[in-house]
Amino acid sequence: MKKISLSFILVIALHFILLHPLMAQFIHPHTDAKPVEDTMHGMILTDNYQWLEDKNDPNVVAWTKAQHEATVNYINTVHEPIEGLRDELEAYIDRDVISPLSQVADRQFFTMRKKGDKQSKLYTKIDGKDILLFDPEQIDESGTSAMSGRSYTKKGDKVAIGVQSKGAEIQTYYIIDTKTGKILGEPIEGLRGFAWTNDEKHAYVWVQTREMIDKQQPYKIYRHKIGASRSSDEFLLTPSNPKNVASVSDARYGGVTFFSEGDFYATHSLKMKKIGSKKEPKEIYSSKKFRAYPYALEDKIYIFTNHEAPNFKMMVTDKDKPEFENWTDLYPEGETVLESYSITPKYLIIQDKKDVVSRVKLYGLNGKFIKNVELPEVGNVSSVSYNRDVDKVFLAMTSFTSPYKMYTLNPDDLAKATPKWELYYEQEVPIDMSDIEAKIDFYTSKDGTKVPIFIIHKKGIKLDGNNPTLLYGYGGFNVGMSPSFIGSRAMFVNRGGVYAIACLRGGDEYGEKWHQDGMLFKKQNTFDDFIAAGEYLISENYTNTEKLAIQGGSNGGLLVGAVITQRPDLFKAAICAVPLLDMVRFHKFLIARYWIPEYGDPDKKDEFQNILSYSPYHNIRMGINTPTTLVTAGENDTRVDPLHAKKFVAALQNNPGQKNPIMLYMDFDSGHGSGQSTEKTINNLEFQMRFIMRELGM
Repeated sequence: MKKISLSFILVIALHFILLHPLMAQFIHPHTDAKPVEDTMHGMILTDNYQWLEDKNDPNVVAWTKAQHEATVNYINTVHEPIEGLRDELEAYIDRDVISPLSQVADRQFFTMRKKGDKQSKLYTKIDGKDILLFDPEQIDESGTSAMSGRSYTKKGDKVAIGVQSKGAEIQTYYIIDTKTGKILGEPIEGLRGFAWTNDEKHAYVWVQTREMIDKQQPYKIYRHKIGASRSSDEFLLTPSNPKNVASVSDARYGGVTFFSEGDFYATHSLKMKKIGSKKEPKEIYSSKKFRAYPYALEDKIYIFTNHEAPNFKMMVTDKDKPEFENWTDLYPEGETVLESYSITPKYLIIQDKKDVVSRVKLYGLNGKFIKNVELPEVGNVSSVSYNRDVDKVFLAMTSFTSPYKMYTLNPDDLAKATPKWELYYEQEVPIDMSDIEAKIDFYTSKDGTKVPIFIIHKKGIKLDGNNPTLLYGYGGFNVGMSPSFIGSRAMFVNRGGVYAIACLRGGDEYGEKWHQDGMLFKKQNTFDDFIAAGEYLISENYTNTEKLAIQGGSNGGLLVGAVITQRPDLFKAAICAVPLLDMVRFHKFLIARYWIPEYGDPDKKDEFQNILSYSPYHNIRMGINTPTTLVTAGENDTRVDPLHAKKFVAALQNNPGQKNPIMLYMDFDSGHGSGQSTEKTINNLEFQMRFIMRELGM
């Protein structure tokens, strides 16, 4: 008999595994447990992976790169590319994309990203010609810098353009002459925001550098003289607490300056004074429970508020009597949720929401109802606004299967029985939507609450309980889900997938009460709603536990982390993106103190105990196998520190009984998701979609 060496057998075995990727195992890099004991409210917590919080530690840098490389190598070995998927993503993302025209006085501006461009560029129209004004690639050839904000002067002769690098959301502003494209003066660095003052010789600038963020210092608002040294900036305001936000703005049509401070959900102080006045501003509103957003127009002040009105309402007062005691209801709270409003010379336009679908109603300036406004087509109203410069109403609409469209209308035609809407902008997309349908359904959550869910699939679907299904959710910060174009998700649906979006408590689908029922001590409702959505999709024979995946990002990453630790039996796979996961320490990093009003303060005993009950990092159960999970994060994230993703991955990988792969995918040139180059966007989407589709057997 011929002898065969052991080394030859190993080579053959390795070759066999590579030829048969489903047999490959994910071998994650080793992670040392280095216990650190923290005592909180009399409870000792042992944290084995606190050492991963220091992103600059060479050991953490090496560990992160090794984890990322292991993830990429494993998925590229086990999950073969989906035929045609990358080509479809490239056709959809890397194409000529032009925004609607922005009308500023008699000027027109738009952004455009041509096929092959790494980022969008700003253009203007002059004498019918498209003139390039600003190209971020001229500042950064790598394509990792992107426009992140624009502020025009009243005549549109200048624009301040914010640019962020590698998704860090710390902006450098460039002031551009919009006739020549010339950069005026020196760039203004280290900003979170920029707004022109009424005289346009100055600007309000929100200063927040990376150093300030790392030290959790609140931003500072200054009055900056355009073209002058930053050393001469006039300090105006800073939040009194790092968890608070503040703003200063001149009302263009009202002649007053507003100063506000509060947290995410309450206007602690709203003050105003006449523009240019040397007097101290007068406080006109203060609350620890409610918020108020003023808009000054001529001799009136209009206020969008939830003061004793969970569904929001409109109030009004005379500008010379601005104090709260003089405010009166213009549009009282109703059974539907007030989303936004616009004021024309004759009318008050109301956008409200009923059962997660938006519509438009018309009122007189005295608050008297006139009519429901007939829309140009069936769909969901994304926004409605009035542009005083051109005296036009702009209406944006979309649906799950129809991309963004914008219509215009003469405001005098609003009251007509059949308004003559004109199509202003339509986006053409290279995606076949002809075989896709969508519906809004409702399911019952754990406590009996009726929760909306959007379900999108191919026509003629067989409800045999075997359809690959992706369930998405967010459920927080008063951010709701609404019918909108599914874009690249259509590539999943056209291949036989079901895409579902749960409208969870914590959002704004049914007003502030819906939000409050999914925050603080009621945060578990959000997770229960998401779990019930998965159970509903199974009970209605869309899918089964081996064909159900979930996805969420940021607050939605917390959602995914919570449900895979609470109900690991329910899901096959998960994508947990830029997540919050160590909720006991979340408030100690970057800008996370802003979110204390949403989650609670771990430094307070009762709130700590509630947070600990669901914190994903602290609720990993020994010996329990959680679903195959891809945890993604951005190394330059200034919102959610990537430490959450790293610690969670390490803890799950080292959990005895964890059989399914737990993988870390790091974007080293991005942050919380914004500002990615065209190529990076395509690569990340293809990687994540391939992971989900292959895990679900597609």
